[in-house]
Amino acid sequence: NKVKFLAIVLIIILLTLGLEVVFNKLLGVEKKKIADTPGREVDRRGRKIILVSIIFLLILSNVFNFSFLDTKWWWLGYFIILAGFQIFMEWKYIKNSKQYLTTIILSISCLVMLILASRYI
Repeated sequence: NKVKFLAIVLIIILLTLGLEVVFNKLLGVEKKKIADTPGREVDRRGRKIILVSIIFLLILSNVFNFSFLDTKWWWLGYFIILAGFQIFMEWKYIKNSKQYLTTIILSISCLVMLILASRYI
């Protein structure tokens, strides 16, 4: 089941990368990095907090002996938090850009694909 899940996630990632190119062209978005804006430190701190959270969840998962698939809803929640943080940072710090709209569309698409894929695992 883990291999099947990882294969589905890989397919979703590849689809998402393709969709990103399409939506960036449609919206006229020139991709920029938050690290090149005044929000660099906020982004770094936020990502560190998110990283510590995922490590904590992995440890918690092992302590309570949850299987990988039993925690899929935690992973979806983690994805939502990570995507929400990314969207906020793009909206706040990348001025005069619609990049955050592409991220919203891709995040929702990816979330829907993950939820649909989780039904087959």
